[in-house]
Amino acid sequence: MNQWFNFVRRKPKSCRPQRLWLLFLGMVTFLLPVSLNGWLETPLQAQYAPATNSTNIWRSASFPVENFQSYTSGFGYRTSPVTGQSQFHQGLDLAAPLGSYVRNWWEGRVISLSDHTACGTMIQIQSGQWTHVYCHLMGSVEDSPQGRYLIDREGGIVLWQGQDVPVGARIGRVGMTGRTTGPHLHWGLKYGGQYLDPALVLREMFRGQTSS
Repeated sequence: MNQWFNFVRRKPKSCRPQRLWLLFLGMVTFLLPVSLNGWLETPLQAQYAPATNSTNIWRSASFPVENFQSYTSGFGYRTSPVTGQSQFHQGLDLAAPLGSYVRNWWEGRVISLSDHTACGTMIQIQSGQWTHVYCHLMGSVEDSPQGRYLIDREGGIVLWQGQDVPVGARIGRVGMTGRTTGPHLHWGLKYGGQYLDPALVLREMFRGQTSS
């Protein structure tokens, strides 16, 4: 299945959704870097994407965190809240109360689990040419004769490396593992191995879901 994306420079259409997505859109727009004037035009066709009209395929995507409160740090250069140094932030930080469940953005396969970097307890899931990354989760990563797995006993989460995960499934909980100053989900997206701004994807999700 062919997969590609293209940025098209245009202004977003105004709309008045009747659900929480209005809050998401407003905050996403606030955090978009000024240099990014385009939108993600061609929607994702993932590894396990259901058969659907391509113009409405974003209806199948899931917002990645429950009990969402605010976007605390966008994609791009910023002053690190930990070191005070300028650094490139390769994702979008979504604040939520400690222990809030994290949901799988798109169905795919768990390709990596770790808990020994600045990302803390981390999951990477592959969906075709897309990789989605979830950092600072609760729990730990352990190894067994059957393979590597993430376990969060209190949250009832056991996730195995190599496991297929459906869209919207609870895969972890918001924590403070790794290098962080408060409870949040660091959510990263890569296409063809290159990081891109998750806020652009959320905007397309909003546009696709409210226009259906």
